Amino acid sequence: MIDITERAQGHFRRLIAQQDIEGLGIRLRVVDAGSPSATCDLEFCEPSELTGDEWTVECEGFHLYVEGESVRWLDPASIDFETNATGGQLNIRAPRIKGEMPGEGAGLVERVQYVVATEINPMVASHGGRISLKEVTAEGVVVLQFGGGCHGCGMVDVTLKQGVEKTLRERVPEVTEVRDATDHASGENPYYAGSAKGASAAV
Repeated sequence: MIDITERAQGHFRRLIAQQDIEGLGIRLRVVDAGSPSATCDLEFCEPSELTGDEWTVECEGFHLYVEGESVRWLDPASIDFETNATGGQLNIRAPRIKGEMPGEGAGLVERVQYVVATEINPMVASHGGRISLKEVTAEGVVVLQFGGGCHGCGMVDVTLKQGVEKTLRERVPEVTEVRDATDHASGENPYYAGSAKGASAAV
């Protein structure tokens, strides 16, 4: 069900050791399961705090407890700890927590919105950005609004064409083009400062 790498287990052991509490484990649950805003939540858990419906994953030196209601959303899932120059980052990959991709019978807007929420926004969130769907035309043109760190970002054209449009066209074949409806000249906190050209042709 859940694959926890040796690096992730080592990271958890270090955190638990710092707490110096007998029998301390880690509890994993899904918040807002089945929705575009679904996330995984990890917290320390003492034996006295267990409710009895958890699934127990035995790891070396500790137990990972998965909330009973979250189990179906975490099959499959993986937890890894990736080291970097500043220490490291815990990564949880759980492809089912946001629900299933709407089928071919779903409307074009619904399918585009799903991809924006589950794939594109997590991608730009690392830069403090967010993207919202403004319109999908009858011709399959998707119009998006960039916000946060993407608003006024000097790399927004690259993000739009090589990231966002490529992903949308792969996932939703009816999409013919992706346009940016953002006035980037008004961006106050861009991730990359640059010569944003102001309002796009989509405005």
